[in-house]
Amino acid sequence: MALRARVMGPGGGRRELLLVSAAFTALLVASILLLPSLLLRTRPSFLSSSAAGGDRQPRYPVSFAYLISASSGDAARAARLLAALYHPANTYLLHLDREAPAGEHRRLAELVSARGVYARAGNVWVVGRPNLVTYRGPTMLTTTLHAVAMLLRLRRRWDWFVNLSASDYPLVTQDDMMEAFAGLPRDLNFIQHTSHLGWKIKKRARPVILDTALYEDGRAELIRPVNITTNLRRFPTAFKLYTGSAWTMLSRPFTEYVTMGWDNLPRTLLLYHANIISSPEFYFQTVACNSRRFRNATVNHDLHFIRWDNPPKQHPLHLTSRDYRRMLLSGTPFARKFREGDPVLDRIDRDILRRRGPGQFAYGGWCSESGEGGAALCGNPQEPGRKGAVKAGAGSRRLKALLGKALAPGNLRRKQCR
Repeated sequence: MALRARVMGPGGGRRELLLVSAAFTALLVASILLLPSLLLRTRPSFLSSSAAGGDRQPRYPVSFAYLISASSGDAARAARLLAALYHPANTYLLHLDREAPAGEHRRLAELVSARGVYARAGNVWVVGRPNLVTYRGPTMLTTTLHAVAMLLRLRRRWDWFVNLSASDYPLVTQDDMMEAFAGLPRDLNFIQHTSHLGWKIKKRARPVILDTALYEDGRAELIRPVNITTNLRRFPTAFKLYTGSAWTMLSRPFTEYVTMGWDNLPRTLLLYHANIISSPEFYFQTVACNSRRFRNATVNHDLHFIRWDNPPKQHPLHLTSRDYRRMLLSGTPFARKFREGDPVLDRIDRDILRRRGPGQFAYGGWCSESGEGGAALCGNPQEPGRKGAVKAGAGSRRLKALLGKALAPGNLRRKQCR
């Protein structure tokens, strides 16, 4: 079965045509016929396109667009995360850092191509011209914005954008997610944020840095000032700076806003954040809370279970089986950070996602037991009787409880853009 995972690259923007007379009718028709080739660049031989189109996807209450970011050594983990998150109504984009060896890029493409259901649903893409990404540099942010732009240009239906890394894992099924988010306003953004920067003022916000991946080919490194006490920028007065978690769930209207920026705030802040350490921990928070339209639609939560040292260090602690109960009770839909192959992932697969094996998908209306021998019918997402069906479980109830608490009027306003 040919896979409709599309490999996307930069460029190929769409032209807008101004019709001033009937003489341009033929040109308009030609442009419409050529539009698909302009939107998506040619695919390499190891990834071909099937006939299934985005317009045929099942109609579900809500759907999500996922970016799965991976670096060298993460191909297998990214493929496993994709399978754990997979649902035919969603949209998925996988980005493997350019520094990863060419063989690993081929391996990721082969792992995705091997799953025929991805081709039948036509909703999985792999970035064919990946970005060079510097850890804690602004290229992490530009890669996320690049992915947002790609997902918008696909013109598929989705309501929220979620950025994950290969070391994340879901704690609910996608049917649980759909059931929990179905009744929420579609303009809500889940962004952990605060204006109390604390130690980040000296260590993150004021030092000026350069990310070599922005201007050098093949070099991903942060250049810091030699004398940190003298090479400091002034604190901004034209806007209020916010910080928080780099892991977010963004509404489609907000992603359109940061991509197109009709009032110029997103572009202004993007230029400012080009020299900030760990800019993904500042940018979306600062844009949302300085925007009149979105500041009142921002929920102060990153929807992740993360365990830190006390006091917190640079990286969170790795989660293990000892954290399983706390993960479950948190009600969050995602957790991080996991080591590759940790036994707790198998427990999550078995007890929460109800996956019957490494090659199986999570339980849901499109992928549930047939009743005869307990076989899972997950091969055809367009199968009559399963199209649009949602079978939520206990994960939906846990997530609804978390969302209800976060969105309680007193709690929401009290923690919003403060």
